[in-house]
Amino acid sequence: MATVKMIILQNGRLLDPVTGVDTEGDLWMEDGVIVSPREEIPENSQVFDVRGKWIVPGLIDMHVHLREPGEEYKETIKSGTMAAAAGGFTAVACMPNTTPVNDCASVTQFILETAAREGSARVYPVGAISKGSKGAGLAEYGELKEAGAVAVTDDGLPVFDSQLMRRAMEYAGSHDLLVMSHSEEIALSRNGSMNEGVVSTRLGLRGIPVAAEAIMVYREIALAELTGQRTHIAHVSTAAAAELIAQAKARGVRITAETTPHYFTLTEEAVGDYDTNAKMNPPLRTEADRQAIRKGLQDGTFDAITTDHAPHSVLEKELEFDQAANGIIGLETSLALALALVRDGVIDALRMVELMSSAPARILKVAGGTIASGSVADVTVVDPGKKFVFTKESILSKGKNSPFLDWELQGKAVLTVMGGRITHNELL
Repeated sequence: MATVKMIILQNGRLLDPVTGVDTEGDLWMEDGVIVSPREEIPENSQVFDVRGKWIVPGLIDMHVHLREPGEEYKETIKSGTMAAAAGGFTAVACMPNTTPVNDCASVTQFILETAAREGSARVYPVGAISKGSKGAGLAEYGELKEAGAVAVTDDGLPVFDSQLMRRAMEYAGSHDLLVMSHSEEIALSRNGSMNEGVVSTRLGLRGIPVAAEAIMVYREIALAELTGQRTHIAHVSTAAAAELIAQAKARGVRITAETTPHYFTLTEEAVGDYDTNAKMNPPLRTEADRQAIRKGLQDGTFDAITTDHAPHSVLEKELEFDQAANGIIGLETSLALALALVRDGVIDALRMVELMSSAPARILKVAGGTIASGSVADVTVVDPGKKFVFTKESILSKGKNSPFLDWELQGKAVLTVMGGRITHNELL
């Protein structure tokens, strides 16, 4: 008879937004599934005393760039998911702006096969809205869905043609695929490299106005209302967009939205003396915008915290500011920065777990997001008091492009379990 293999977490704070659980207790995992505790611990079990730590559903990041295929010098599925596991993530959804673009079954299958072979987290491919993300004709959504895609987006680029976006929503809806919008009015943002305002004027950099985001968010809301299809607004950075989303939700529009740690932690001042690690799209905004983003996380305007993890090499980042690539890494800092919101009283612990696990699972319609008995054994143990300095040497991602380098952060994933397999362990 085969020996029973279990992972048992003892004396932790169990947090589950789906069931409303917030209590001290134990969690048992057997054969990749969460099971009810028994009277006796079976032989061959791995037992961890996690007193003083949180036991939460595995974190899910629904917006990352893994760069493979095509730009493996920036990141690979292997390195990206190792970084994810270290950050407490058991699953990530990867954007389609690879080389080639993920607009067909073969690329989706490649991603899934590579992740199954080399991944330390579940990888959910997101297909392109348009062929080659060129904004001309729609990709084949039925083929993408059958191959394993969970959503479609031209992330990195907006869909310029409103009729094409309408058709995308209708077509994706017929295949139960989520449409994710990169909301940017290029006519306003073109050649801009940071937020338009006093700081950009002082630095002599061309700015990107708030309206560049707000106009396109308004369009997506109007099209979602017209089609009745669910639509997700990516990486929201402005108070104006947050207000539009809140109003749409109040009307019953099928809109969800995400923001990122850099928008609720930093402002345009982080650009400092042309620090390209503080360059991303949309750009860092004002303190008023930052406060509005924090309020939106508190009041339900935002459904998810994502990272928009965008690794680059020095070839793309060590350039003049206006020439450098947009994007920062985020998988290994997201949890600590979100925990700062809890310490500041902006959100409570259950809300944080909802934003980083339960809600992304619900929006993408994927497994996880709960630690209820019978659920998949995707579990993260968080030490909310653990302090660490985020250094280049400590980063598992191939990308080192972070504005949080050398920050002392508090709160860390100390154990990550994906499908009953330990993918990251600092409890040894």
